[in-house]
Amino acid sequence: MMKTGVVVGLQAEARLLRGFGIAAVGGGEPEGAERAAIHLAESGVDRLVSFGLAGGLDPAIVPGALLIPAELIEEGVIYRTDPLWPVGSTLRRMVATRQVVASRKDKAALFHQTGAGAVDLESGAVARVAALYGIPFSIVRAVCDPADRDLPPAALLALDQTGAIGVFRVAGSILRQPSQLGSLMALARDAAAARRTLRQFQWPTLT
Repeated sequence: MMKTGVVVGLQAEARLLRGFGIAAVGGGEPEGAERAAIHLAESGVDRLVSFGLAGGLDPAIVPGALLIPAELIEEGVIYRTDPLWPVGSTLRRMVATRQVVASRKDKAALFHQTGAGAVDLESGAVARVAALYGIPFSIVRAVCDPADRDLPPAALLALDQTGAIGVFRVAGSILRQPSQLGSLMALARDAAAARRTLRQFQWPTLT
């Protein structure tokens, strides 16, 4: 049986694995994801999985949708993912970026440019490390931020480098701009739907 390493952005996402694999927290940004993936690869895992939340680019993809893409594109380089048999792919392509894609306008432009249905910050780093170490790579994510939403400012301040939620930073942002509270509540609702999807995901036996 394969020894699977799972890179997550949040400490809370690691708990959604329900004991599957060996988790490493990347803190929700590319550099941290790269460090986490290298740590797992150096520890001797046979496969890397990028697991967690993602932003929607395709307007047809709803919050909570399960994303298992067949390929990932980052800066023009395409990485084929290893199929999670018998689950298979639910999406043709995802894109990895190094900055948060926060506005509806930027999401639409990235969708048009890449044809990717969803975006995240971490999967590109995991894909590159997997290629470097010559091990299979898969993505399991769920949409928490649909294509038709502008991310509220507080959401961009939420995480620290350990993958923990910075409650005081979020509260400070809300105090400075209370009009974002409705958008934050909608994001929290959709993130809960995404976490539910990930918690219920039935991991296949990887051999």
